[in-house]
Amino acid sequence: MAKLLSTREVADLLGIHEKKVYRLITERGLPATKVTGKWLFPSHLVEQWIESHTINYPGQRDFLLRTPALFVVAGSNDILLDRAISVFMRQYPEYVAVFGNLGSLGGLQALRQGLCHVATSHLAEEDGRDYNFAFAAKELEELPAVVNFCRREQGLMLAPGNPKRVGSIADLEAQGLTVVNRAMGTGTRLWFDRELEKAGVDPRHLSGYGHEVSRHLEVGLEVLSGRAEAGPGIRTVAAQMGLDFLPMHWERFDLLIPKDRFFDKNIQAFLGLLHDDVFQEEAAELQGYELSQIGKMVYPAREL
Repeated sequence: MAKLLSTREVADLLGIHEKKVYRLITERGLPATKVTGKWLFPSHLVEQWIESHTINYPGQRDFLLRTPALFVVAGSNDILLDRAISVFMRQYPEYVAVFGNLGSLGGLQALRQGLCHVATSHLAEEDGRDYNFAFAAKELEELPAVVNFCRREQGLMLAPGNPKRVGSIADLEAQGLTVVNRAMGTGTRLWFDRELEKAGVDPRHLSGYGHEVSRHLEVGLEVLSGRAEAGPGIRTVAAQMGLDFLPMHWERFDLLIPKDRFFDKNIQAFLGLLHDDVFQEEAAELQGYELSQIGKMVYPAREL
């Protein structure tokens, strides 16, 4: 169950007077709910709100990856990305490719610190018009080059046969189902929390909401084992595990690359293989992907 903070606790957390808290609710969208006439604040949403309004980050460090044979990708995990890295290793044995599963926001932070060559992210903006750019603008001193990797079908992974007949996000609370969740900072968690809010579902009423795992495969395993009845994830994992899947939307999954390193040999080699027949054949074996824009540069939908 998510912890609820009082007005005084939020004021202490932010180091402000209680009266300022009320202004933040109306002026800056501080997440709050009124119960029995008193304002209460879900702690996890307050943490997200603080993170999303942070604008003064430390400067981007000098790039730390100086080993020419090393290629580091960090951020959101993905089955097709795993295959791309595997193909890259086979096609270019002179490189050592590694992936850091840090979640979308963690990937941006690693990029800022010069700890990876490429960050992978699928952070949807609040209005749903774009992905990643607003978050990158907050995290980085300079917007990176953004290259599309794929579009993925996202939704709920459910037990085989969907025995509970889940047809919407609202059914999770209505039927008292046990869920498994993704960690804070992941694009899937951001999406799931927004969908719960849109459906009027109180996370405090969801059994298992606080049970967080780090990968889509782990969500699938929790549902397959029966330890959870539903969890947010992508179609390809549900298909591989024989789970039912309730599709919700298609999301954009991008590669974010520092502009001053875009033409490095390892990065160009990786981008080049995205159109290679070997990789395309691997991609064709998986469900839930759309690749019409793969390898193409993406630009903000509006000025940041």
